[in-house]
Amino acid sequence: MTRIGFHASHEQVAPRQLLSDLQHAEQAGFQMGMCSDHLFPWSERQGHSGYAWSWLGAALATTGLELGVVSAPGERYHPAVAAQKIATLGEMFPGRFWVALGSGQALNEHVTGARWPAKDVRDRRRDECVDVIRRLLAGEEVSHDGLVTVDRARVWERAEPVPLLVAPVVSVASASRVAAWADGLITINQPPEQLQQVLAAYREAGGRGRASLQVHLSWARTEEEAEALAVDQWRTNVFSEPVIWDTATAAGFDAMAEHVGPASVAQAVRISAEPGQHAAWLAEYAELGFDDLYLHHVGQQQQEFLDVFGEQVLPQLAGSSPAVR
Repeated sequence: MTRIGFHASHEQVAPRQLLSDLQHAEQAGFQMGMCSDHLFPWSERQGHSGYAWSWLGAALATTGLELGVVSAPGERYHPAVAAQKIATLGEMFPGRFWVALGSGQALNEHVTGARWPAKDVRDRRRDECVDVIRRLLAGEEVSHDGLVTVDRARVWERAEPVPLLVAPVVSVASASRVAAWADGLITINQPPEQLQQVLAAYREAGGRGRASLQVHLSWARTEEEAEALAVDQWRTNVFSEPVIWDTATAAGFDAMAEHVGPASVAQAVRISAEPGQHAAWLAEYAELGFDDLYLHHVGQQQQEFLDVFGEQVLPQLAGSSPAVR
């Protein structure tokens, strides 16, 4: 059965309110949650960026939900530090925490002052970090000299079970690449044919575990309000690579998005005032073969969305099953 989760957007909501929103999501019937891990928001209009790892401790302690985070080791986070954080949450909350290890975005990583590597270098660095983190989580002492340097690192806390190391991907090429190490896959809503290709590439390359989809959506009481909300909050997120990965500041994203209109935003965000339409879209994603759907309402006020979707959308999806793989 396809599970429905709540995406907590640190870029858009202050951490105290976001914790309350997550608790509200659990009460409304959402089955799990995930969050971003940003140092900068995508837009100055969003205006927030709490530290995900502090928030995760509070979120896991005050809900019964399984939670995950998308994070990037290698530049802002040394892999040994990342492994210690992962192991600590895994030990405290057994079986309830996972991490998706990405190759990073200049938006969050440029603060170290290091040269921003090309995408193929970032991918290789991420793969090295995954190997280091997995070995540290297994209790090994690790030294490594490559795109990252590790000197006799050891993580003394052991999580049982070991938290899943999931791969966040967008492209078909990335889906094939990560299948060698990933315990699961997570991607974002794209045209159905593209999502089918991403899933197929991952499975055909031997990819294991659950396939998850983060769904950006905008709901309001009227179509006009839903559209205006999406344009205001998410027009900085319509750009494809390399722009989305290589732009270093929120001000830069805002400048590029100044003339982005509703038609472009609708390519990245599911916009409707009708809960039934959202339910239909989500059912289509489940039919593509996704095991987990994480709903990201792109507005900064989450409470009414959570209530309406808990009452009118989640019950419609209770019988949804992923396609046979």
